[in-house]
Amino acid sequence: MIGKFGLSFEDIDRIIEMAWEDHTPFEAIEIQFGLPEREVIRLMRREMKPSSFEMWRTRVQGRKTKHSALQTSDKFKSDSQREITQNKISKR
Repeated sequence: MIGKFGLSFEDIDRIIEMAWEDHTPFEAIEIQFGLPEREVIRLMRREMKPSSFEMWRTRVQGRKTKHSALQTSDKFKSDSQREITQNKISKR
């Protein structure tokens, strides 16, 4: 468990996975798990090897896709993601 947030090991694994994903903004992690960006960074620092943390931190600092306020497209949606329709057969 993590302090006042009381996260399970599965939650921690999922947060780390989401933080590594380039198109998952910190705001999505906060909505789903209640952890603001600062706490995600603390969790990553604690759970990762120092070299892995530094590599991740360098990669995500200032990255538009990790901060919703810097994104120009829809929230939580990749530019390559197609429109969802109610068709049962996918369009090719």
